[in-house]
Amino acid sequence: MNISRYAKINKPPLPREIVLLKAFPCKWAKCTFCDYIHDNSVDENEINSINREVLNNVSGCFNALQVINSGSCFEIPSQSLNYIKNIVLEKNIQKLFFEAHWMYRHRLNEFRDFFGVPISFITGIETFDEYFRNKVLKKGIHFDSIQEVKKYFQSVCIMVGIKGQTKEMINNDLKIVMDNFEHATINIYVNNSTHIKADPELIQWFKNEYEYLLKSKNVDLLFDNTDFGVGGPL
Repeated sequence: MNISRYAKINKPPLPREIVLLKAFPCKWAKCTFCDYIHDNSVDENEINSINREVLNNVSGCFNALQVINSGSCFEIPSQSLNYIKNIVLEKNIQKLFFEAHWMYRHRLNEFRDFFGVPISFITGIETFDEYFRNKVLKKGIHFDSIQEVKKYFQSVCIMVGIKGQTKEMINNDLKIVMDNFEHATINIYVNNSTHIKADPELIQWFKNEYEYLLKSKNVDLLFDNTDFGVGGPL
């Protein structure tokens, strides 16, 4: 597997280093569009060995570190979490970013207590359209209001350009994001090994309509799923 696992995100106001770590299998693992779960492993020694090597690249140059894995941060082995904590202390990391599925929303403070530095938690909402999120994408994320999401997560990931989505859905998603969250990642969907397919016409419309978001300080707009500098073919 030719996967890049370390990069730097230079974009203000949140310049940060980013690492893609290995982890145990995703506890949810039902998202119909995701094949990155194939990066997971049940070999704890292999996971920790790879993660140690990846984390050795962290310099602390931005005093901020984003940690992602093919699932949720709660699926990263404890030994690897200790590696991260050591990096936080040694490299003067003052801000962490982790991703977690909605199912872990009541456990987020466990990470805050463990690492002892401010953490921005990200969750993959993908869309605020209830039907599309849960019936098509199978995210398993149910909430009563945007305020409920904001109670737990400071940042969300939104996906655009999937067959079945509409312009109205995307417009609504982006309005909610811009009105409610301090930061968001907008991912243009890229075909992979799953049966969920991209909608080229919708993607072109989105690029024409929302290209200005490339200059937004509050949005990371990814035209490809490797635009952060990590990831790659499995």
